[in-house]
Parts: sequence; structure tokens; C-alpha cells
Amino acid sequence: MTVRGLLGALVLCLAACTQAPRPVTFHADGYPEQLSDWNVVYRDGDALALNDRVVPFDLNTPLFSDYAHKLRTVWMPEGTSASYEPREALDFPVGTIISKTFFYPLADGKDAVARTEDTAHDRAGEGLDLRHVRMIETRLLVRREQGWVAIPYVWNDAQTEAALDRTGADVPLQLVAADGSREDFVYEVPDQNQCAGCHASNNTTRDIKPLGPKARHLDKDYDYAGGRENQLAHLQRIGYLRGVPTDGVPRNADWRDAAHASLDARARAYLDINCGHCHNEHGPADTSGLWLDAGEHPPRHLGLCKPSVAAGQGTGGHRFDIVPGDADASILAFRMGSDDPGVRMPEVGRDVVHREGVELIAAWIAAMEGDCDRG
Repeated sequence: MTVRGLLGALVLCLAACTQAPRPVTFHADGYPEQLSDWNVVYRDGDALALNDRVVPFDLNTPLFSDYAHKLRTVWMPEGTSASYEPREALDFPVGTIISKTFFYPLADGKDAVARTEDTAHDRAGEGLDLRHVRMIETRLLVRREQGWVAIPYVWNDAQTEAALDRTGADVPLQLVAADGSREDFVYEVPDQNQCAGCHASNNTTRDIKPLGPKARHLDKDYDYAGGRENQLAHLQRIGYLRGVPTDGVPRNADWRDAAHASLDARARAYLDINCGHCHNEHGPADTSGLWLDAGEHPPRHLGLCKPSVAAGQGTGGHRFDIVPGDADASILAFRMGSDDPGVRMPEVGRDVVHREGVELIAAWIAAMEGDCDRG
């Protein structure tokens, strides 16, 4: 047999020996010990691959999590679909599994990671190229009969498996900026109660619900393996979503897209995803009177010339949540710019300051007109 023939036979043998991954397994109760027990994503050579009918998605403006990048996916049982909602999260059926894998591009070693917004080298198809990234955790949000359950898994050093960690974990890392500057920090994997606390955006019902998969966050194009397509249209086309109207679908701005979105639209989108799940009319911070979710709110509820209700030391000695034209005098900018656990906002989910986010909100405040001393 020729060399070419031998190589061909070897390829056929390898193809024959390659087995398809086990199907996704929905666990109706309990807390499986390994992420692989669900088999939503799995290691395939140098890639983190998505299983059959696991669909990736992205958000117009994502939640900041210490500069971590995120691979988001959704899976639903055969024959089921979500219903469109104009404002709240899509209404997903029982059996839905939403995953979010937090990872960083590598800088120079597994504990030195890049502080960058560039995702060009992250992907391997619709999954992740593990030669270039360090995975930290994968959080599952699972829709069971009794409601949503949040389940956190932490990846091992070998990046081969993620184990259940309901009590949270601390992962020491170092952020490396493009200019070579370095910042040590501890990535905090939230415990299960903290996950549930953020996802319980209604302070009365305390029901856990998804935060990201809302129409206004999903209304954008995505580069799927089969081509670029609007995410809501794609989900509807494959049978994962029904009821999307032909027009009037809301869309949040991309907070980084100064070329196509106004400063106000970008700042409101940033505050909506980072703060709005607590700071809304019915959320855990409802008594603050500061409502930062999407929608039309009176200037006072957006913080303009509003005295703080219960910020304590978080005021930094400042009088008002927002002083129009003066970010340095505004409590909102002060708390966003702090890494002190007793001051910073958001309280959970970050250890370092999002410099670019603070700059955006500072510019937004600086562009406002008004005089708090004149009422």
C-alpha cells in the first residue's frame, strides 16, 4: 500500500473511532457533581465544543465581570420553545439549560490573563479555542418544575472538567493590559446564594429568572457556524422561540459603539445590564429610589439631584447620586470607581474597577444639565 493509501486508511479509521458526544442530560432535581454530567459543553481536543442543539448567544451590552469574557449558550428539550416577552426575560420552558462560561484570553501563563475587550482569538467555531484562553467557571441556570435553579461549576487547572462548588471559590489572577501594566486581583466565583440573589430581580416574589436573555439584549447579529444572523430571528427559525413581532422589538445599545449610538443610549444600556436587576421599581434596591433599568423614569429616579437613602460610607461624603455636570461629586460615579468591598457597586461580581465603564458614566454625567442647589 502506498503512503497516500496508508494515510487515507488512517483517516478513515480515526473517523470511524470518533464517537459523537453523549446527548445533553437534563437533571430534574439534585446538584450533579460535574459539569460533564449535563454535557451541554465538552472538551474536544483543543476546543470547548457545544453539544447538539446547544445554541450560543451574546448580548448587546454585557455585564462587567472583572474583564472576563463569556460564552453563553441555551438548550431546550426537543419540541419545546420559549415565548417572546417585550421587557422581561424570554419565557423559557421547563427543561431549559442556560450556560455561561467565564474565561480570559491568556497573556503569559495560566494565571496571567489579558485585560482586553478583543474576542477575535477566543472562538473555535461556536465554542472556545482552549489554546488561547483560560476558563474559570461555568454557571448553569436550569428551569425545573419548581422554577429556576442556579448551579456554579469551577474549572480545574487542566481545563478538562468543572466541578460543582456551591460555596463559591477564589481564583488569584493577574490582569495584563496592552501596555504591559499588571494588576493582581482575586476572581470571586459567587456562591449559590449570591447567584440566586442577583437573579431574583423582584424583591417581593424572590423568583430566580435569567437576566441576559431579554429581547433588548438579544436583538443583534451573531456569527453562527452557518453564517451571520439576527439572534431573535435565528432562535425563531430553529424553533427555539415563538411570537417575535415583525417590528417594535426593543434593542439596547452597544455601550462601546460611539459611532452608532448616543452617549445617553450607551450609558443607559450599561446601567441597565450592570445595575438594573437590583435598581428597579421592584428589585432588591427598590427602597433606594434609584432605578437604573431600561425604560422611562423621572430624572429623580435616575439619580439626578437625589439624596442617597442608605448608602452609608458609600456616599464618599457626596450629597447626591448624580450631580448634573459633575461626575466627581456624584455618588454613582464614586461607587463605580471604588474597589472597596464596603463601597463598590455592584457589590457582587467584581473585584477590580471597570475603568472604561466608569469613563462612560462620568462622560454621561458631565453632559447633563441642571443645578441641584436650585432644586
